[in-house]
Amino acid sequence: MGSTVRVSGFHKLEDHLLWQFPAFEMSCLFPLAVRGSEGLYMVNGPPSFTESVAFQRDSGKNCKAVAFSKDGSLFAWCNGEKVNVVNVTRAELLHSFDLPKTVCLEFSPKNNVLATWQAYATAKDGTAGVPNLQLHDLRTGKCLKSFVQKKMQNWCPCWADDESICARNVNNEVHFFENNNFNTIANKLHLQKVSDFVLSPGAQPTKVAVYVPGSKGAPSFVRLYQYPNFGGPQSALANKSFFKADKVTMLWNKKATAVLVVASTEVDKSGASYYGEQTLHYVAASGESAVVQLPKNGPIYDVAWSPNSVEFCAVYGFMPAKATVFNLKCDPVFDFGTGPRNAAYYSPHGHILVLAGFGNLRGQMEVWDVKNYKLISKPVASDSTYFAWCPDGEHIVTATCAPRLRVGNGYKIWHYTGSVLHSYEVPADEEMWQVFWQPFQDGVFPERAVRYQAVPGELPRAQPSPAQAYRPPALRNRPVSSSKLHEDEPPQNMKPQLGGIDKPVSKTALKNQRKHEAKKAAKQEAKADAHQGPAQVRAPQNILQNTVPAMTTGDPEVDKKIKNLKKKLKAIEQLKEQAAAGKQLEKNQVEKIQKEAALLKELEDLELGV
Repeated sequence: MGSTVRVSGFHKLEDHLLWQFPAFEMSCLFPLAVRGSEGLYMVNGPPSFTESVAFQRDSGKNCKAVAFSKDGSLFAWCNGEKVNVVNVTRAELLHSFDLPKTVCLEFSPKNNVLATWQAYATAKDGTAGVPNLQLHDLRTGKCLKSFVQKKMQNWCPCWADDESICARNVNNEVHFFENNNFNTIANKLHLQKVSDFVLSPGAQPTKVAVYVPGSKGAPSFVRLYQYPNFGGPQSALANKSFFKADKVTMLWNKKATAVLVVASTEVDKSGASYYGEQTLHYVAASGESAVVQLPKNGPIYDVAWSPNSVEFCAVYGFMPAKATVFNLKCDPVFDFGTGPRNAAYYSPHGHILVLAGFGNLRGQMEVWDVKNYKLISKPVASDSTYFAWCPDGEHIVTATCAPRLRVGNGYKIWHYTGSVLHSYEVPADEEMWQVFWQPFQDGVFPERAVRYQAVPGELPRAQPSPAQAYRPPALRNRPVSSSKLHEDEPPQNMKPQLGGIDKPVSKTALKNQRKHEAKKAAKQEAKADAHQGPAQVRAPQNILQNTVPAMTTGDPEVDKKIKNLKKKLKAIEQLKEQAAAGKQLEKNQVEKIQKEAALLKELEDLELGV
């Protein structure tokens, strides 16, 4: 018998494959892959949370790259010696490539090709280095094509979902290959200084979104094309130009009907934001485009399409940040108010949305039922650097990974109702670098009804103690003021409701409805005043009306300030009444209302002589 080559639990005997381990148990339908200084291994998902015996741990500390195929059936990793490809459901080694320096891996959508990338290096004499991007045929194991790809950013070619088209960006051009024939360029899209492109998901025909940065006073622009119609600007499906863009992020919705474009500058010239400036644009394949109007100034932290492709959520504005769901007309549908959040994650079925505050925030999550816009739970995952939905739409993983954080590394598996089902912390002298779910094809897991009652968990639900605001020593023995640095805005439904029927309303009808409601509210108020009579006084509505108008401090300047503050607060009260009556407020009017708490505190301090 020939020699046996062992590769992480898989035995290759001559050219015949022997299976050392059984396939994954069907009760553990969604394993996790974990990569770190403890090696590379897989953990069975709910309900067992045991280490998988279908994939034996690769204990080396040099595992630099891992990847699942899109359907989750194949798994590849580089352990510093070879790139191994296995069929995880059959515990079968498929290929082993001699590419020890590989740092990036990716499968094509139909599992026909494995792309690998190594850092580009020139020879010692300064001559050009060897091609560092390889495309391997997974049926034969042969290298289909090698390219020179110097930058790691956007290193991987992009495939259409059926692999009929593959594209890569080369020197102001996007090169297109057909049916994985990389020896012939089937088409070229030439645009001067084109720096990024994204292929649409889903079935043919494939659409392409391309970005060209502005130069010499000309604006940047994003154009949508349908492959292979690239004959000049007139052939574009849509075109959106804008200034203030050093880079963009382009996001297709699942149905490939529209793209969201987040345009960013590295520096905010006004000095208002450390994050630079961002704007959000909507570009439809039908040719329509718009700037999404965000009602709070500040950075755009995250944008996410709902899987239904007809809504998207944006998280934006100076902290506490706002989060709003918009429809395809870029009109707000639901406003989640303000809170400590900087990320949005829709569940695979789109029925649940998690708003979270990770990174420099304390890890608070808000889990929402987006069909009824009802809050389900508010768990806290402190120090998390990673979040991902399980393909079943029921479970979540949060993790603390190096190098972002080198202490307290580990992961937790949650149920969306807020229960921690499993928790693992690596030993103090070890690190965890990556954790992620095995993917599955759409439709494998059916959508289940939303639950509000927390499921039983492994760990008790920790209720985070409210953080105490710092008080200087001089104020520690004085009564606590009710004023806040920021007044949190509550969630509100932005859908127009006419006669209790939820249907599209024209702008004119909505305007007339608001006028009618405002008039009706004013009449009811006048009637109430008439019934009360001159001797009666209305119930106080705020601190301003509880203060005595004739009170003076004896200082004319202070009295003048108090009078101006009362005038501003009265105007704010009128704006709040108009908003309650259904009137759509302007952006500056909303900002005035947001200043009410600060004005009340200032008035209180002046009247107390602070």
